[in-house]
Amino acid sequence: MQTKPIFAVMKPNAETPPEPRNFFQDVHEVVRLIPAGRVTSYGTIAHYLGSRRGARTVGYAMLAAHADASVPAHRVLNRLGHLTGRLHFATPTAMQDALEAEGIKVEEDRVVDFDKLFWDPAVELA
Repeated sequence: MQTKPIFAVMKPNAETPPEPRNFFQDVHEVVRLIPAGRVTSYGTIAHYLGSRRGARTVGYAMLAAHADASVPAHRVLNRLGHLTGRLHFATPTAMQDALEAEGIKVEEDRVVDFDKLFWDPAVELA
């Protein structure tokens, strides 16, 4: 009796649903939608994804995103507009440099006009 290789059995097809998504993937997808020149917060992304208290987990997802250049992690800040994730970039000024390259002014590790530049996926993607 010949059996199918395990990868053939596990591969999704029309009869089997795809593998479930994970939270980090969902966070990365939302962050990819933030337009250049706009910023959001960890908590706002968490809330949008249905995890009201998941801001810290969004932070972990941003840390994991540094290996993926398609995820603009520099656009995700704390709820007050502070660059709390800056020390996780290649250099201590890389996050600020990336924001300033998009025309966002940063003073003392905080985005100036944070409220005006704020991007809320619940509003923008509705």
